[in-house]
Amino acid sequence: MKKIISALPAACVLAAFALTAHAQGTGNELNPIQQQGRQVFAQSCGVCHLAPSANAKTYGPSLNKTSAAGNDEVMRAFIVNGTDRMPAFKYYLKPAEIDAIIAYVRTLPAPVVRAANEPQK
Repeated sequence: MKKIISALPAACVLAAFALTAHAQGTGNELNPIQQQGRQVFAQSCGVCHLAPSANAKTYGPSLNKTSAAGNDEVMRAFIVNGTDRMPAFKYYLKPAEIDAIIAYVRTLPAPVVRAANEPQK
């Protein structure tokens, strides 16, 4: 149990670094609400939704602007109520923090999907 607890801060730091690098690399300027969302996302969601290293699998799906079919209310319901695999955050996060997470996730680009016969570069 001590190893898990001591590894959690390191995972949060790595997640925050990955988010910062992503925002800087895309040239996206985040507004203050999106910046708050990035921070809360890294602290509360990153452990499941961010890969700890390149090509690593995550427990939860990777999130981006097309998540929840681009519907903010659907995403809010997932965050507030949880699912079978995800805890509910209605008692942990304030409504403004949930809104900030959604605002931030909507800035993340959708992954590029290649055709099956398209060569990789």
